[in-house]
Amino acid sequence: MRTVLLVAGVMLVAPAFAGAEEVPGELSGLQIAINVDEREDGDDQVSEATWTLTNKAGKQRRRHTLRYWKDYDGEEGLSSKSFIYFSSPPDVKDTTFLNWSQEDAEADDDQWIYLPALRKVRRIASGDKENSFMGSDMIYDDMGDREVEEDTHTLVRVENDNGTKLYVVQAVAKKENYIYSKKLTWVNADTWTTPKVEFYDRKGRLLKIMYQDWVQIDGIWNWRKTVVENQLTGHKTELDISNVKFNQGFRESLFTERSLRKGAP
Repeated sequence: MRTVLLVAGVMLVAPAFAGAEEVPGELSGLQIAINVDEREDGDDQVSEATWTLTNKAGKQRRRHTLRYWKDYDGEEGLSSKSFIYFSSPPDVKDTTFLNWSQEDAEADDDQWIYLPALRKVRRIASGDKENSFMGSDMIYDDMGDREVEEDTHTLVRVENDNGTKLYVVQAVAKKENYIYSKKLTWVNADTWTTPKVEFYDRKGRLLKIMYQDWVQIDGIWNWRKTVVENQLTGHKTELDISNVKFNQGFRESLFTERSLRKGAP
């Protein structure tokens, strides 16, 4: 999830509306999206995360994962690969997920999940990409790296949050009938990090909001906490990320379908 803090006390500089023209005197929405995409994120990364899933009634479930990610930068026609292992609780322990993000904007990401109760690896079909990922407020489509070329990007306004300049960029998928009718992303003009993203469904309704708190580790910006709030169901997903390490030189065999059955690397 390369894509995403609630912005309080914000001063509006220019209005936003669907199909807005670019803001005069500022970078284009496309250039801002490119800058975000090209932000340094290392050759590879490993991290832990505690997932807290909270329903509308306040009932919580917690999960713990290990995530391994590797940048391919076009090699093998891929932008990245990622492997996620669920270590707890018992009902999801040993579940593993593999994603290969395609560099070709026309191609769907390749995804597989291993379900230990069934002792079976299942490939995620294109029609299942909008299903919830492991009961969270992310869907399978959110779990890969989206290419800049897949969307039309427009800078719709600029905001100032206590001296921090924030670009608000609208992204509309070029592919017809995409899961989201649009996304609005708040971009920090100094760090090219994304503290907030709004996702709108096919009917144009605000579906969910993602907030991300960022921290620098070894000179690389990375998420410290991610919160996704579903505006229609009242469900919330929080990820607390820890033990982040970069440039570990992972072996290629980690990111293969065969590795899914092996569990934790």
